[in-house]
Amino acid sequence: MISEVSPADFRWDGSDPAATVASVRAAAGDADGHDPLDEAAELHLKHHGLSGARLVTAGEDGFALLLGGELSLAVRPDRRRRGLGGQLADAVADETRTAWSHGDHPGARRLAARIGLEPVRELWVMRRPTSTPLPDLAPPEGVTVRGYRDGDAAEVLRVNAAAFASHPEQGGMDAANLAERMAEPWFDPAGLLLAVDDAEPDRLLGFHWTKRHDAEHGEVYVVGIDPAAQGRGLGRLLTVAGLEHLDDGSTREVLLYVEADNHPARALYEGLGFTHAASDTHVMFARP
Repeated sequence: MISEVSPADFRWDGSDPAATVASVRAAAGDADGHDPLDEAAELHLKHHGLSGARLVTAGEDGFALLLGGELSLAVRPDRRRRGLGGQLADAVADETRTAWSHGDHPGARRLAARIGLEPVRELWVMRRPTSTPLPDLAPPEGVTVRGYRDGDAAEVLRVNAAAFASHPEQGGMDAANLAERMAEPWFDPAGLLLAVDDAEPDRLLGFHWTKRHDAEHGEVYVVGIDPAAQGRGLGRLLTVAGLEHLDDGSTREVLLYVEADNHPARALYEGLGFTHAASDTHVMFARP
């Protein structure tokens, strides 16, 4: 029942085995409240298939995706507690270095321990209703906030790399990955807000990339500030500007992801009305 998918057999077109991944993913997401595949894994499958990845399936009941040593695993809710998760984890255990539990599911903790992984990192989802009032903020003198324009990509990548130099996912974004994200249906140039120095209008100080999930839900997708521009209140300014952009009258809630130990960022977001529930915690596991 456990079988590995050949890269030649995987196509992101709705046919099997991609259809099995989509079906299990949807069922698990509905039951658990969290998508078992993160955006990076989805984009890789969509644009690169199984190049540099392994996909193991349990018939139509579950899958294990290994990408760059990181494991994403899901079992259809009505087929759990039958050993399928353990069999899938065992099938890729020799190459697994890290894994995420989206929502800190107790079953995921058991599977992680089974293949020798320990919790090393927590990522919080924080949420804010748009009914919460926002402060009135104006850009500091000499700074303009505007939407993304053609020709801004190089500066966005420069600031992103500097701002997230120690971040294991976001900091690695390159031109190809940026283009893939911008090709997604949700991308809106006006929702990628840039703070620029009026004296050097081609030099970016920071950015806030917003994302709309649907008519009622938005996201503080990425906020990045050039380390050389830190201390000027640009993070708060850009966050508020992005929240104002997302509040179009239909949006009910805005969410964001933040490292649990990033206390300055948490304080900023809490000050703007974001809160966190224990069920909105994602845990990374790794080999000791």
